[in-house]
Amino acid sequence: MKAKPRHQLRKSQQKEIIDTIRNILEDADTVIGKKRIELAQAEDYKLILVDGKPLFFITDGKPFFTVRGALELQPQKRLVMVDAGAVSFIAKGADIMRPGIVSADPGIEEGDLVIIVEQAHGKPLAIGRALVSGEQMTGDSGKVVKTIHYVGDRIWNIEL
Repeated sequence: MKAKPRHQLRKSQQKEIIDTIRNILEDADTVIGKKRIELAQAEDYKLILVDGKPLFFITDGKPFFTVRGALELQPQKRLVMVDAGAVSFIAKGADIMRPGIVSADPGIEEGDLVIIVEQAHGKPLAIGRALVSGEQMTGDSGKVVKTIHYVGDRIWNIEL
């Protein structure tokens, strides 16, 4: 997938994005504040490029991390940690099931976007939407996160 022409965002649009991201990334101002922020369209996806890197995408009208963005910026909120047995399934786009979850941020609410990380190295694997609260994610059975973006998918392989 190739991104179409991109354009730089106005200061007011940049401030709005930084304000939204500040809820998940405490040092959003220092990480993105002085950098070039652009908007790019790639098929059905709107991507936010920070110094030319696709660090965020827009979903439900708000920006959230891409997997590349989570890898680079290492947010510490809205994380769902999975064991090694779940990694190969997630890398193929599977949704997240309770038995594979080691821990989840208790601040996660149903409907929140979350970052799926693997236990061994803490590396992000996917972005998904929580189907239950963080406190209800561990257990024996059931789907708890709907995957919307993962390593190796179209957003990951975007050409700029």
